[in-house]
Amino acid sequence: PPASQNNEQGSTLRDLLTTTAGKLRLGSTDAGIAFAPVYSTGTASGKSGRTMPNILDDIIASVVENKIPPNRAPKMNVKSEIKEEPKDDKNCIQDDCSKRYSDIQYSWICDKHVLWLRDHKNSNNWKLFKECWKQGRPVLVSGMHKKMNFSLWKAESISLDFGNQQADILNCKDSIISNTNVKEFWDGFEDVSKRQKVKNGETALLKLKDWPSGEDFKAMMPARYEDLLKSLPLPEYCSPEGKLNLASHLPGFFVRPDLGPRLCSAYGVAATKDHDIGTTNLHIEVSDVVNILVYVGIARGNGVLSKSGVLKKLEEEDLDDLLRKRLKDSSELPGALWHIYAGKDADKIREFLQKIAKEQGLEVLPEHDPIRDQSWYVNKKLRQRLFEEYGVKTCTVIQFLGDAIILPAGALHQV
Repeated sequence: PPASQNNEQGSTLRDLLTTTAGKLRLGSTDAGIAFAPVYSTGTASGKSGRTMPNILDDIIASVVENKIPPNRAPKMNVKSEIKEEPKDDKNCIQDDCSKRYSDIQYSWICDKHVLWLRDHKNSNNWKLFKECWKQGRPVLVSGMHKKMNFSLWKAESISLDFGNQQADILNCKDSIISNTNVKEFWDGFEDVSKRQKVKNGETALLKLKDWPSGEDFKAMMPARYEDLLKSLPLPEYCSPEGKLNLASHLPGFFVRPDLGPRLCSAYGVAATKDHDIGTTNLHIEVSDVVNILVYVGIARGNGVLSKSGVLKKLEEEDLDDLLRKRLKDSSELPGALWHIYAGKDADKIREFLQKIAKEQGLEVLPEHDPIRDQSWYVNKKLRQRLFEEYGVKTCTVIQFLGDAIILPAGALHQV
């Protein structure tokens, strides 16, 4: 503030709080969050006791009563009353959880960055999820397909029911979008010979662009919509009516993002020559996301990797030991490869991609954001450089049939 205001009568908010520091006694909530309640040592009846009056009124009253100049704020030794926070939050949450949640089947994967809930039926899962979610970490829940009507989600079933619909189809390699008949996409889903060819004769890597989505999904596929809703993991958080789903309880005048659901369907890269492309480029969602892998098609035809070839390709990734173990389990069916980054690394990744674009002779316009534009799939070589040059490590997750991946808003990911 101007010098004329920097006096006892014109205190800043900082001064207001520091001058009352001597009156505040540190405490903690059940959640372990430090706060500073103001206690009164008298009651209306005159008996000695301790009550919690209006904090703001008490602060103002103490400032008026004591008239402590801002530059003479009392010193208070609070070391004895504050428990020192653990240095490593990651280890702290794991050690603590192993004791408190011994009835939940779970593991930590991706260098202990991702929580894996192995029993989707456990009604206490949400309690452990809450601890992990506070720290903004992704969560994997397996076995969700066991709760679903599997016949509804087969490629031929969807094609039979909705093959006459028109939709936007994206050629993932060339980013060319066309409006075409949905049946063409589904006919080639598992039969490579029926897939579109691009100019050089290669098989196109196609993706149905969020078809259907939101209210269209509910109206077009009511049976599948109901099947999905009853099968959501952690319904306390993920269900539209979940008691801890904030979006469900906001007043109607809030403008919500499209919370879906939406169906994301794409061919795998196993049938393409170029395995350095993805079906979903690196991007950020504005809301928390739960993605359930409801069906995995086995492609057949010339040039397609065999199942053993696909597994070998996945084993070349930087995988957690538990994920490698799942790959060797014949009852598990891998379907999608995810690379996930923490939101705090967004600026470093953005700077890195702009640097790579310049190296490749691409025009880098100031108004273009490589993450917002979803213009990059970060291949293995670039992921290694990202780690070596910027210290950003990739969290690699294989999504198997029935796996639900839950991502906090702001987490970067590609598939």
